[in-house]
Amino acid sequence: MNHRADTQPLSKRQPPIVITMGDAAGIGPEIIAKSFREQPELMAGCFVAGDVQTLRRAAGVVAGAGQVALPVAVLTAPGLVQDVPPNCIPVLQVGAALSPVSWGLVSAAAGEFAGRCVLWAADAALRGVVSAIVTAPLHKEALSAAGTPYDSFPGHTEMLQAQAAQFLGQSVAQVPVRMMLANDELRTVLVSIHMSLRDAIEAVTFDNVLETLRITHTALSKVLGRAPRIAVAGLNPHAGEGGLFGREELDVILPAMHAARAAGCMVSGPWAPDTVFMRARSRVGHPSEFDVVVAMYHDQGLIPVKYLGVEQGVTVTLGLPLVRTSPDHGTAFDIAGTGRADPSSLMEAVRMARQLSTS
Repeated sequence: MNHRADTQPLSKRQPPIVITMGDAAGIGPEIIAKSFREQPELMAGCFVAGDVQTLRRAAGVVAGAGQVALPVAVLTAPGLVQDVPPNCIPVLQVGAALSPVSWGLVSAAAGEFAGRCVLWAADAALRGVVSAIVTAPLHKEALSAAGTPYDSFPGHTEMLQAQAAQFLGQSVAQVPVRMMLANDELRTVLVSIHMSLRDAIEAVTFDNVLETLRITHTALSKVLGRAPRIAVAGLNPHAGEGGLFGREELDVILPAMHAARAAGCMVSGPWAPDTVFMRARSRVGHPSEFDVVVAMYHDQGLIPVKYLGVEQGVTVTLGLPLVRTSPDHGTAFDIAGTGRADPSSLMEAVRMARQLSTS
């Protein structure tokens, strides 16, 4: 199983990929600048929705000793990215310029600007102006501090879901989404994301599990060109051991799986969660038994993928009428401004966005 797409730039007829800048006080601008510096072929056909001065500052931070910082090419429209010369960072200024913020500190101004960029990118993707969105990390506390409307969203996923629902003229409930985390060895999709563990257990319902299976089947069928082999993780230890350690597998998960099979999904399980991820892992000489694991809650699914290497992990939002990927890490305030941030996960997110937008 290989999730890497080629590094060829988008064709001139395909809309560009937009990268949202993320929180200006974090490592988002730095990993963007590093990606353009280290992998110009991969980044061809991409541009940044962000703040020009913030990206110039980041370009200076990541320039090596004795090296000149990459210049920032200011765009006035997304389509003009095709005319930008190589070895530049194309940036489209989103609204008024952002006043400089301190590295590593929570800033309402930075949170507001990060949220503004996400909403701009979502609108552009929904209208077909861009082919995909790659979101650099934002800081949830800063986003909340920014006030209305950003304080009503826990993060990117919920913001994009609300924007898509508004565009489609539907309620948020009518646009169900799921988070997938993927790297070259493993894919997982989550039944629930950002909620307490107690609430996450309550969220393991027939409807939520079935909807997750359907969304996973639809999304990965497009990528793989066939029905994905979906492994379902149990909620309880040993998948409940026939009801000895809990009945969710018997009363909720299995009925949802039966309904998914009737709808054409290729599902198996529920499997013991302490071994199913190893069975789904793909390595050279050791092909996986499954294409993806559906996990019952956030940490159950994310810990195995992140253990394999955060630098290669990519988050994908499934169920949206647009393509959105993201690096599998946060704003890393502790190293922001040092130039030490690793851009690998962002570059993998760009590769995945290109693969999904052309599948």
